[in-house]
Amino acid sequence: MNQKRCDIVSSSSEETRKLGRHLAERLRPGDVIALEGDLGAGKTTLSQGVAEGLGIQGPIDSPTFTLIKEYDEGRLPFYHMDVYRLDSWDEELGWDDYFYGDGVTLVEWADRIRPRLPERIVRIQMNHGPGDSRYIQIIPPDGGEDRICKGLSEG
Repeated sequence: MNQKRCDIVSSSSEETRKLGRHLAERLRPGDVIALEGDLGAGKTTLSQGVAEGLGIQGPIDSPTFTLIKEYDEGRLPFYHMDVYRLDSWDEELGWDDYFYGDGVTLVEWADRIRPRLPERIVRIQMNHGPGDSRYIQIIPPDGGEDRICKGLSEG
């Protein structure tokens, strides 16, 4: 079992967005990011940073009502999911096309579809800290510790 992780404290939305940009630099085709955590903890802000880091221009908002938004203009295709309003994890939405494709898939509220997620994911837990701070714990897949975590907090 993977014990290595990155523990980061973000003091602002801009720091969270910057973390997302630096994380994006480390991502490869087929990576799946599973975002979990408190309501309002910055999942969408981190997602926006990842999109920016992949070179996607324009507004990136949470696909709360559409569930999935696809962006093809970056370094890698980016599939942004928000499954908060999904009725059931067993709904068939073409999950495998996203999870095993050539892009990066980011899932907000990933705990709601845990049985659907692939085995190898980058799991990110986000929680409120004191004031405007956020506690962010990134748990890379086995063997991905150096690629994902090394130097990430200095970025």
